[in-house]
Amino acid sequence: MERKITALKVQKNNPNRINVYLDGEFAFGLSRIVAAWLNVGQMVSEEKIQQLQAEDTAEVAFQRAMRFLAHRPRSEHELVQKLQTLGFEPAVVRATIERLKNSGYLDDRQFSKLWVENRNEFRPRSRRVLALELRQKGVAEDVIQNTLSENPEEEALAYRAASRYVRRLEGLEWQMFRNRLSAFLARRGFSYGTISSVVRRAWLDVKPTEDHSEN
Repeated sequence: MERKITALKVQKNNPNRINVYLDGEFAFGLSRIVAAWLNVGQMVSEEKIQQLQAEDTAEVAFQRAMRFLAHRPRSEHELVQKLQTLGFEPAVVRATIERLKNSGYLDDRQFSKLWVENRNEFRPRSRRVLALELRQKGVAEDVIQNTLSENPEEEALAYRAASRYVRRLEGLEWQMFRNRLSAFLARRGFSYGTISSVVRRAWLDVKPTEDHSEN
């Protein structure tokens, strides 16, 4: 049985959605992009109505995903979890993920690269910790290893982290300086050998006349 579209009205609280009236009564809401080809007076079948509602669900999922991505880059796993939390069916989630990937909005390789670059710039840490963080984001192991293969050497990253932290350690004697900076670098996942070398180097930056390399 077909029904007649008797009105198409923009929602007061959301101008991106259209209220559809069939046979004089409100029937359902649609995203503006889905409702774009509808006209007052048009006849629609039950099959067409189901199709429109399915297209609307897909569009809503896509727009919700885009808003989530707007805050910062996300991994595919993070986005799947978000859409599932919002209550979208598995088929809708899969279709949304594919649409985002095909549109270039979702790419775990690019995500991993940006994640590591951001860490290196603002909070340097070891490859081991970076790999752990990316695994927690659901990134595939081959993507992680490929990304980290292009990362700077561990000592360079540790020194970058130390160079910023030593400002807090000004005025400390060697023993306390070494303990504090070593603990800081250890929390960033750097190895004992790297920490030992970087701490001595950082100390000489602060007090170039005092060499404790054998202590």
